[in-house]
Amino acid sequence: MLENLNYSLFYWINATPASPQWMISLAVFIAKDLISIVPLLAAILWLWGPRGQVSAQRKLVIKIAMAIGTSLLLSWVIGQVYPHDRPFVDGVGYNFLHHAPDDSFPSDHGTVIFTFALAFLFWHRLWSGVLMLVIGCAIAWSRVYLGVHWPLDMVGGFLSGLSGCLVAQVMWNTFGDALYQRLRALYRFCFSLPIRKGWVRD
Repeated sequence: MLENLNYSLFYWINATPASPQWMISLAVFIAKDLISIVPLLAAILWLWGPRGQVSAQRKLVIKIAMAIGTSLLLSWVIGQVYPHDRPFVDGVGYNFLHHAPDDSFPSDHGTVIFTFALAFLFWHRLWSGVLMLVIGCAIAWSRVYLGVHWPLDMVGGFLSGLSGCLVAQVMWNTFGDALYQRLRALYRFCFSLPIRKGWVRD
């Protein structure tokens, strides 16, 4: 039944040769480039911000890194236990984005962006979490639209992200403060010159 739903949703979302070229180009940009918001925003949160909020921002970045690492590990394990071909490998629908014919479930892009979004929802603010979830849904849509993923690959990515955040919270409660102090000391050592120059926050 789930597989039938997967196929039905895929055919409903997947682009065809009759789809507007501008829509396909937009989807390619979203599918390939929008994920860069994850490292970019993480770097901004760590290096800059109001002095009174930098500590909280850096703790958020560490939690996000822990959550993404955990969710990607879980995603890899699931892919090994339950391999699933991509649509174009099975000759289903149309493919508009070059991709290696590796396992599709759960989606790595979906796992990363949904982990990122859920981290903001749980540990930052409601509005930022909702905004990141919208971006996550756009990335999920684009990769199905272009034919490199099934819809349920994205559901799997969301569930992996949710699990990663839960595990990261447990780890943070166990040793988060100690880890933060060590990483902060390492950052101060490695970025001592930019800190002294005032280019980044202490």
